[in-house]
Amino acid sequence: MKHLLAIGRIFFGICIAGIGVHHFFYPGIRPIIIPHLTNIPSGLYWVVYLTALILIVTGLLIIIGKKFHAISLIMGVVFLGLLLFAHLPAFLAAGPDNSDTWVKMNKVLALSGGFFLISTIKAPRHENRFLISLYRLTPIGMYLFAMMLYNFSVGHLVNMTGISNMVPKFIPFPKFWTIMGGVALMGSAISIFTRYKTEKIMLLLAAVLFIWLLSLHLYYTVLYPEWKEGENFIGVITCMAFCGIVLIISQKSPDNRT
Repeated sequence: MKHLLAIGRIFFGICIAGIGVHHFFYPGIRPIIIPHLTNIPSGLYWVVYLTALILIVTGLLIIIGKKFHAISLIMGVVFLGLLLFAHLPAFLAAGPDNSDTWVKMNKVLALSGGFFLISTIKAPRHENRFLISLYRLTPIGMYLFAMMLYNFSVGHLVNMTGISNMVPKFIPFPKFWTIMGGVALMGSAISIFTRYKTEKIMLLLAAVLFIWLLSLHLYYTVLYPEWKEGENFIGVITCMAFCGIVLIISQKSPDNRT
């Protein structure tokens, strides 16, 4: 359904533009892009503004649905590079007990996959050989996202106490919902890898993610907007992006080839 693709694209674009805007409120390159680059010398601060501008322009092009294919494809490669050469080394250096680097690494993994998926929406024929070669990477987009789902599902089940403490106090039985969340993420990852009932399962996951966005991420953003330099806001917009990615994947399954 075309409106689901449009909604998914817009959700993803809002996230990317939002990450760009975030750079104007807090110092340096935001950790969701490159870890440990918040202390930028004043003479090089133009790099921060350039990064913010690229993200904002990319997000806006995706939102309005104009000229977004090539830049989304290139950004998918860039984010994949950030994953391999910035976030993965930071995670290995910090060790497995540092959940912040692990979460950001997985978010960048998912955003890279999201860019690849976005670039395939009604993609035009390219004459540029470089872009044609890059388009060979796009099939991995949904699997990069599925890897994030699997990793977060394991995080729910392994660190049940820590995750359940994040459930707002007005929601009863936090450990039950933590387990259910882990099962939902795991099942969705398996659905993508096996292509079993992917359309229906992705639509259900989109509903779950949107509920989490409102009841969890937005809730904490309103209560603690300054926590870790706006990390709750990043949680809101990345959850929105994931919801959008899921909607796009739902329309790329064998169940629905439109």
